[in-house]
Amino acid sequence: MNVYRYMDDSPKFTNAVLTIGTFDGVHLGHQRIIGRIRELAAKEEGESVLLTFHPHPRQVLHPEDDSLRLIQTLDERIASLEHYGIDNLIIGTFSNEFALTQPEDYVREFLVSKINPKAIVIGYNHRFGIDRTGDVELMKRLGAELGFSVHLITKEELDHISISSTRIRTALTEGDIDLANKLMGHAFELSGTVIRGNGMGAQLGFPTANIFVEDKTKLIPGTGVFAVLVDYKDKTYKGMLYIGFRPTFSGSEKSIEVNVFDLDETLYGETLKLRLMTRLRGDMKFDSGEHLSRQLGKDKQHALAVLSG
Repeated sequence: MNVYRYMDDSPKFTNAVLTIGTFDGVHLGHQRIIGRIRELAAKEEGESVLLTFHPHPRQVLHPEDDSLRLIQTLDERIASLEHYGIDNLIIGTFSNEFALTQPEDYVREFLVSKINPKAIVIGYNHRFGIDRTGDVELMKRLGAELGFSVHLITKEELDHISISSTRIRTALTEGDIDLANKLMGHAFELSGTVIRGNGMGAQLGFPTANIFVEDKTKLIPGTGVFAVLVDYKDKTYKGMLYIGFRPTFSGSEKSIEVNVFDLDETLYGETLKLRLMTRLRGDMKFDSGEHLSRQLGKDKQHALAVLSG
């Protein structure tokens, strides 16, 4: 997949079939759209092109609102789109100036001038341009004038996509990794840098790597213990992840820490990618560290059984 991080970097495409959107999570609904543009591109003997924007428009238009949480970071989204077979990804820069673009100028000077699509695949209620004043009818009219066809995603399809996105975020917030993964068609990922913790895991017999997630908009799942696959230096390890407040030790800050099985290295400063496969249990308060240690032993056996199955 070719990735163009600025519109001006993109080349002249051959019979481009274009779709536009955030594609956060690249879930099953998104995968249907990707399949659609790939099919059309094959018929046109052309290229599939996906246009997305960064930063997220809400971050630009409402900088005072820090509540935005996304299923994927930009890098995770790029990797997923490549996995599902997009030929070209364009990451447009969203700015306050861009938000003031008139709808016709957006199509003429942005989409046609820079991408020159043969076809555009959009939702039936797609809006664009300043204050979202452009609509599907305008897109069709400009398509007839400028030489591209418009293919609509039906209301039923779009509702399916919208519901899936909402359900995925809700499921993740509740710690329901199994449902989130089912709706996405792949495992939820969480990446971060290993930082120093308080060494409590090692005292319990289960040393952990404490994970710092730099992207503040990344959605962190609800509390619990999860079976995970850990990607580190081109190898994959099994492990269990804890997200919670350490209630046994009266913790007050949320902790993200992973016990990586069969890896005995100092990981400070290293980056780990975690693929959450299932939730083993919720966060629990134990009477003592000894009781917690026994439960962690059971959690490890459960995780191994799940990850080996």
